[in-house]
Amino acid sequence: MVTTTFLQAAQALLGQRGLLTDPADQTPHLTDWRGRFTGRALAVAFPETTEAVAALVQLAAAHQVPIVPQGGNTGLSGGATPDASGSQLVLCLTRLNRIRSQDPVNKTLIAEAGVSLQSIQETAQAMGLLFPLDLTARGTATIGGNLATNAGGTAVLRYGNARQLCLGLEVVTAQGAIWNGLRGLRKDNTGYDLRDLFIGSEGTLGIITAACLALWPKPAHTQTALVWLRDPDAALALLQVAQSRCQTSLTAFEYMSPTATAPVAQHYPDLAGPLRMGAPEAALVLLEADEGLEDALAQAIDQGHVADAALAQSLAQAQSFWALREHITLAAAEDGPQIKLDIALPISHIPDFCKEMATALEAVVPGVRCSNFGHLGDGNLHFNLAAPVAWSAGMDRAQRRACLEGFVAVHEDGLRRIVHDAVMARGGSISAEHGLGQLRKDEAAIYKSATERDLMNRIKVALDPQGLLNPGKVLSTRQPLL
Repeated sequence: MVTTTFLQAAQALLGQRGLLTDPADQTPHLTDWRGRFTGRALAVAFPETTEAVAALVQLAAAHQVPIVPQGGNTGLSGGATPDASGSQLVLCLTRLNRIRSQDPVNKTLIAEAGVSLQSIQETAQAMGLLFPLDLTARGTATIGGNLATNAGGTAVLRYGNARQLCLGLEVVTAQGAIWNGLRGLRKDNTGYDLRDLFIGSEGTLGIITAACLALWPKPAHTQTALVWLRDPDAALALLQVAQSRCQTSLTAFEYMSPTATAPVAQHYPDLAGPLRMGAPEAALVLLEADEGLEDALAQAIDQGHVADAALAQSLAQAQSFWALREHITLAAAEDGPQIKLDIALPISHIPDFCKEMATALEAVVPGVRCSNFGHLGDGNLHFNLAAPVAWSAGMDRAQRRACLEGFVAVHEDGLRRIVHDAVMARGGSISAEHGLGQLRKDEAAIYKSATERDLMNRIKVALDPQGLLNPGKVLSTRQPLL
């Protein structure tokens, strides 16, 4: 009866097109991008204004209905997927899709949570400015989700994470109140920084409905290069040279191991042209800078860090370099299930860590493949583990997928713990940019101190005492709230 009353009230609030109750209509919103987590929902709601979000949250609080905020549903940790109970309301924010204001002099714009990252980039471009946050899923990912997970991407080395690119927020609290913190200020020391509290909280403390974003001057000229080298040791040496020569203009430094790029050649052969320019067994680094890149490459070659390098001679060639990098994740998905890890380390520790892991993992699963790639310039690696080639040799796609799902099921917990123990021993993080969601929440609790867990629980209870905002995410269910 309570559920029926809630649904009737929600339908009256949102209108006929604003609430999906048929399970068949809900399907696109019930599974995460990787297909790892699938749940059931009481309904999927599509509010079109912040006021409607607030009213819906008030209604849910009155009826004790849990809420799962969702943007473009491109997350990689299951943070926007409901559980299997069928009791949770998925609150989809994609219809909050307006650019509210633009201020080219202050270099800011205010966008609602459902605006896609690509739309924000294009709006900034039309203003003669740059919004530097960039992800492969830019066309689908929404700025609310980017901020809720504190997204990283390829330009963190120069511009920082989503947190550094946001000056203010509008948030609906767990009680359905609206906090308007959309101030376009670079300096504001007037108490606790509520903005930073909600950014990265994955919808567990409040629902981001709009953001004031910081824009940057567009670079007058951009250089892009692809480099062939031996291993992370050589990549680290190249990074030091590039930072010395390019200084603060170095925007991207993306490392790609041969194991990571091989599936691109297999599943997207039309994008594999850059691979044929150098030795197939070599690791790659993709660099981007405004100036000094040619001098950096020449110095690195002279010092023996780099085997070969190609400086893009056209926009099309630069785009082909980036297409190779951006299709690594898509090619891996075509290749079959892997053990996906999203780690961060002090940059100085990365080469020794990679060597240690290669030995330690081989001892457990001979032939295991370390598909290692990512944002080496800021210390974030996607350290993914693929089954030995021999395991699925000669199988068709369906057989291979079933075989590799078995590999993940049998070995994920053990191999993940080996890698994460080594990461934490070096002062690293087990979730660099994808968030904890439901994938890593229990494991994160293992590595966090009792004090840190207690502080996080106290914040959650203070802001969401009924525990209705995105339950089962970020905080371990094995650690009861206060």
